[in-house]
Amino acid sequence: MQKESTHAPTTTNGPRRVKYVRRLDQIEQLTPEQRDRLGPVSARYVFRANDYYLGLIDWDDPDDPIRQLIIPREEELSEWGTLDASNEESVTVAHGVQHKYTDTVLLLCNEVCGAYCRYCFRKRLFMDDNDEVTNDVSEGLRYIAEHPEVTNVLLTGGDPLLMSTRRLVEIFEALRAIPHVKIIRLGSKMPAFDPYRVLNDPELQDAFRKYSTPTQRIYLMAHFDHPRELTDVAIEGIDACIRSGLICVNQCPMIKGINDDPYVLAEMYATLSYIGCPPYYLFQGRPTAGNEPYELPMVQAWQTFQRALTLGSGLARRARLCMSHETGKIEIMAIDDEHIYLRYHQAKDDDDLGRFMVCERDDEAYWFDQLKVVSRVPAHA
Repeated sequence: MQKESTHAPTTTNGPRRVKYVRRLDQIEQLTPEQRDRLGPVSARYVFRANDYYLGLIDWDDPDDPIRQLIIPREEELSEWGTLDASNEESVTVAHGVQHKYTDTVLLLCNEVCGAYCRYCFRKRLFMDDNDEVTNDVSEGLRYIAEHPEVTNVLLTGGDPLLMSTRRLVEIFEALRAIPHVKIIRLGSKMPAFDPYRVLNDPELQDAFRKYSTPTQRIYLMAHFDHPRELTDVAIEGIDACIRSGLICVNQCPMIKGINDDPYVLAEMYATLSYIGCPPYYLFQGRPTAGNEPYELPMVQAWQTFQRALTLGSGLARRARLCMSHETGKIEIMAIDDEHIYLRYHQAKDDDDLGRFMVCERDDEAYWFDQLKVVSRVPAHA
């Protein structure tokens, strides 16, 4: 069981606005020597946090999981991985628009997050020379309107909940004017980074109630990585979303040093199921540049995940362990002494959808490209 931080706010106690921190020298708990060593890391991969989230850290513990999640590490500078590990560029159909799976389109509508997870798989978006994201989603809206197969639209980036409520309402209204869009998804870590974003904004809650209807829901794809993020105020934030008509689920990667303990993962899954935000996906970490210190071999990840599932009830066991590979979401189904068994849960190529694959077991492999496939079985063989 992880120790609870004595600094973490636990209740709202009325409106509160968090204070953002953009420089390591603003964190008094770091020594000058630590700031100097970590400066080159934050220069390459942007740093941002806030006083609420930094308050969750036990600064007496150098291995504190929240610290590992948000504070830069020197190992991030290792020459390892690529910035676009899943080749999202190949499914970019317009500026800020990705269409990889038939029924789902991603709108990259914001290039800023409430804070930056050190293991982020889209850290390229936050670099100065990147322009993949656009605040003008009109081109994306036209694309969606012209593709009736699209029933789901995911607002992502960046974090859509960091945008103004006025801007969000404009996007909600435009999407609701497209009859075939049934689901709007909000991919957001703000419920963990800053629960007050929802709690302090009755207009946002009103917008959720207006645009999340009985037949066309808004889904909050929350991003809690560790049970210590589930403070009382964070749970209040999720409750406000639920009471405003949102369907809430959680997705996150398995991260070395943060949630790669089956008891920690099970505790988080149990709490998420209790509060009405059950687990949806657990992702195998992408081989993204800078992410080497957070990566786990898939065999170890699968074993940890399977053990965690045995420790909870059915509602805490609904997650799927998947790799968001260039070719699709590849679910890690099972592993035995000789083989790793995979299935395309989603696929870029419709012919791959549901395809079952048998690979030689490799305890060092962390990504599909490192495996040797010995058998491929079509879904409808």
